[in-house]
Amino acid sequence: MNDLMPASELLTASDQRHLIHPLHHPKDHANAKLWVSGKGSMLRAADGREYIDALSSLWNVNIGHGRKELATAAAAQMEKLAYASAYAGFTNEPAIRLAEKIVSLAYDNMAAVYFTTGGAESNESAFKFARYHWKRMGKPDKVKIISRRYGYHGVTMAAMSATSLPNYQKMFGPMVPNFLQVAPPYPFRWPGNGDAGIGAADAVEEAILAEGADTVAAIIAEPVIGSGGVIVPPATYWPRLREICDRHGVLIIADEVITGFGRTGQWFGLGHWGVKPDLMSFAKGVTSGYLPLGGVIISKHMHEVLLDAPPEEKFMHAATYSGHPVCCAVGLANIDIIEKEGMVERAQVQGDRFRTGLQTLLTLPNVGEVRGIGMLAAIELVEDKGSKAPAKGLGAKVVAEAANRGLILRLRGAADGPPASGDTLCFAPPLPTPEATLDRIVQIVGESIQAVT
Repeated sequence: MNDLMPASELLTASDQRHLIHPLHHPKDHANAKLWVSGKGSMLRAADGREYIDALSSLWNVNIGHGRKELATAAAAQMEKLAYASAYAGFTNEPAIRLAEKIVSLAYDNMAAVYFTTGGAESNESAFKFARYHWKRMGKPDKVKIISRRYGYHGVTMAAMSATSLPNYQKMFGPMVPNFLQVAPPYPFRWPGNGDAGIGAADAVEEAILAEGADTVAAIIAEPVIGSGGVIVPPATYWPRLREICDRHGVLIIADEVITGFGRTGQWFGLGHWGVKPDLMSFAKGVTSGYLPLGGVIISKHMHEVLLDAPPEEKFMHAATYSGHPVCCAVGLANIDIIEKEGMVERAQVQGDRFRTGLQTLLTLPNVGEVRGIGMLAAIELVEDKGSKAPAKGLGAKVVAEAANRGLILRLRGAADGPPASGDTLCFAPPLPTPEATLDRIVQIVGESIQAVT
């Protein structure tokens, strides 16, 4: 019987028997799409259907699918030097050149890069950098990490403890000690009439004072909350947060895993507010997802502290694939494409145009807010516009209907966030997505919302 089954059905049957996927549940995977190719902003499934990839797969395919230049860069490096250790005492040219390039693009207080293989590992490394720094500075009790509700920082143990989306935690507790969460700068859901930026920054200061500044190492925060619903902070938030952290001696870790490499219309997201972090974690867009790569950039001051360490206090953090030459070669080729094709600037212009299109959907009774920055956007669904009562369950129906119409969306479901949250549709198309395709995304989303309501 198996000999008569199409190859794609054999593959999906084998998948269900042998492969465990991220966020796995058999019900969710019963009718999985088997992707076979990608071109630009489009993905093709094994049944021949094409879909618009409205989230750059997982916020990461910044330059779009099917860029052969990256395949060429990987093959050329693999033929020359596929892998060699980059532990202290060894190095390779692609890692050196990519570190130099990223530092040149990042904030001018940044100095050096430690490479990882992805976002969660980058944030785990950032926590260790922060603790290491304070121990080197003679303050060994500064170990606590503050994060914000709705924030997503990965789901390895420490990163999961900083993540504040309950569904990612409930089957894996207890959390790692010394992680605590505060209110996010979420204007649409901010209680009362106060400034959400000032209020959320002050919530960080209250936590620092309650815990004791001598126990708090850092706050980790996405410039724009991504997986938690594309929550763009008010202009007041980041400058005030920087001032508070400086006053209390707390490091800022900017989680730029989603907001990096042009996604927001700047090379890195905090540039919109003129604020510089002490550490910056990155991943995703550095290779546009073509190979796994991430990293942490540390400030000049932190780098000096690390370089001045005596041998018995050296930085004993490590990973086999840190500075992987092939991944770094692809990262260099990817950044070259972003620069040469003006994708950062295009993300700002086309992102504004895209959100203008999405805002036409505010006439629909279940669309509560359209928000975003650059090529990041979200639609928060509500049951009632007046009360902002969150829609719960509607988003999944919209995502399914959109898929039937050829559009792949990402949902932050009500169950993923704190109790006050509702369903939010998230968008992050590839940076060079054509205008006609962006318009088609708006059209399909509008039709899908109306079809299910």
